[in-house]
Amino acid sequence: MTKIVVTGANGHMGRVIADIVGGREDCTIIAGIDLNTTPNGVFPIVEKPSMLPEKPDVIIDFSHPSALDGLLDYCISNNVPIVIATTGFNDEQKAKIQAASEKVAVFFSFNMSLGINLLCALAKTAARILGSEFDVEILEKHHHRKLDAPSGTALMLADAINSATDREYEYIYERHSVRQPRQPNEIGISSIRGGTIVGEHDIIFAGRDEVITLSHQAASREVFAVGAVNAGIFISDKKAGMYDMSAMIEQRI
Repeated sequence: MTKIVVTGANGHMGRVIADIVGGREDCTIIAGIDLNTTPNGVFPIVEKPSMLPEKPDVIIDFSHPSALDGLLDYCISNNVPIVIATTGFNDEQKAKIQAASEKVAVFFSFNMSLGINLLCALAKTAARILGSEFDVEILEKHHHRKLDAPSGTALMLADAINSATDREYEYIYERHSVRQPRQPNEIGISSIRGGTIVGEHDIIFAGRDEVITLSHQAASREVFAVGAVNAGIFISDKKAGMYDMSAMIEQRI
């Protein structure tokens, strides 16, 4: 039984994680961390890691970048693995996460969906097999409140394709100002924002007289919580190092 602590416990994703864990038999939440310490009647919620009633097997972080230092300090001092599902870190914070992974197990991914990370693996395979005979385009769709474009997931997919070949792709984000044929070493990345779309990603491999499309659609943000819980169980007994969804997928193959 994996003992989990959730940061951001009273936030939306924290409550979703509590609901998911409540339906499983291989893990339990022993405490939460949140600036809002309103009791939820299920497990104790404290304001900071140093106030935790007992040491967990893993911490799952769905909070805010400002909480990073305190979480990493606690995990390093107590040798507790951590799943970092929070987004919006700057370069300095990413460097701290990397440094922490030298002392404790850290699971860090730009997207916690198992499906998206499987899509990455499939895209790598497709890129290696199809080679230079197919052009690559990525289309991502999100809700109208999303601030960044392209999405971090779209860039993650493009990086995965780039890493699988020796073509040194250039990422092109818009074409309306350029009047010239498409270059063979381009990956076009297009963004759509509208309504309440949670997240949709299509990778299009366009060749001569045929098109192959790899797609993923998230029906709700709960897929990220499910992935984070699976990651927490996966990393709870791992040695120090940086882990991501690709490592978990390889273990399942």
